[in-house]
Amino acid sequence: MATHRRYLTIAEFLTEYGVSRSTWNDWRAKGRAPRCIKLPNGQLRIRRTDLERWEDNLEEAA
Repeated sequence: MATHRRYLTIAEFLTEYGVSRSTWNDWRAKGRAPRCIKLPNGQLRIRRTDLERWEDNLEEAA
């Protein structure tokens, strides 16, 4: 059974969802990417709860 960390790095998200960095950047620019938090060092992280909410919203929009 895979254990999920509470936060994903952007690289982990890209790998998990098979999304390119350019697609990610496009989604972010258009407000379509999952909500992120910015760490004090400037790196972005995605909370699993925000990712699940994002996935749920994709279902409703389909």
